[in-house]
Amino acid sequence: MATIQSVLGPVDTGDLGFTLMHEHVLSSSAGVKYTYPELVNRPWLTESVIADLREAAAEGLRTFVDVTPFDLGRDVQLLRDASRGSGVHIIAATGSHRNVPRAFLDGATPDQIADLYVREIQEGIEGTGIRAGIIKVANDQEGVDAGGAFMLRAAARAHKRTGAPISTHSYAPGRVGNDQVAIFQEEGVDLRRVYIGHSNDTDDMDYLLGLCRKGCYLGMDRFPGGSALGWERRTQVVKQLIDAGFAAQMMLSHDRRLCGPNTRQGRLERRGNNPDGVNFITRKVLPRLREMGASEASIRMMMVEAPRRYFEGG
Repeated sequence: MATIQSVLGPVDTGDLGFTLMHEHVLSSSAGVKYTYPELVNRPWLTESVIADLREAAAEGLRTFVDVTPFDLGRDVQLLRDASRGSGVHIIAATGSHRNVPRAFLDGATPDQIADLYVREIQEGIEGTGIRAGIIKVANDQEGVDAGGAFMLRAAARAHKRTGAPISTHSYAPGRVGNDQVAIFQEEGVDLRRVYIGHSNDTDDMDYLLGLCRKGCYLGMDRFPGGSALGWERRTQVVKQLIDAGFAAQMMLSHDRRLCGPNTRQGRLERRGNNPDGVNFITRKVLPRLREMGASEASIRMMMVEAPRRYFEGG
């Protein structure tokens, strides 16, 4: 049995259980906790996050994949405390988000950036010894421009050196996942280790089926979703892909931020928009899939077996 790095150390992949593959405990801005610590109410943050995760754990959640890189305000010590307090496995990310850091493009090479990611995977993050278990990379409406390609190649090379899988932020309406996959193929990445995020921002079945046939995983990870494509239509697309035989290549999640650095009111407003939080899939989406005729085997495949296989590389 393989292992994956959690914020509390190695975890057997067979113990990952019900997994949310694309979430955020906290998202903010790089360096806020160091430069403006008065904005970070750590006791409240820790208490709030543990409460949310305990609630989700009581309804079956076992593993929470936090794809927050450093430039989204990653706080691995908070992740560690939240995991200890809730009993939920949390997997931290290395990599970067949409705006390519200036320092990365100022004379660096993809291999030099890969070195940074490798260190966070093999040694730890910010001197904490807490190791990343996944690599995040992002391209949005701009598609894969020169800076985006640079970051994709850095992620691919770090993956090949460490075996850590890759999770992307993509812009599905623009079929950006195809461009990400093209770079990964050029770099020799095994697409069974690639998760194309935000794939349920579209109901373009030709695009989604094409990604599945290339071998990568689809992150159906924006529930409940927005007005342009609501959760009911997103759920129908999941069922269509199950019926097409691709339950084994889908993983469901929310892309939800549990909290900001010190935003009690903001958290309450987000809970008002989605009172179910990271239980929305458990409470709404999975029951609706059952009503549509999805089998328990298909649901288990998406929520338990596909994450395990993704981390194992099978």
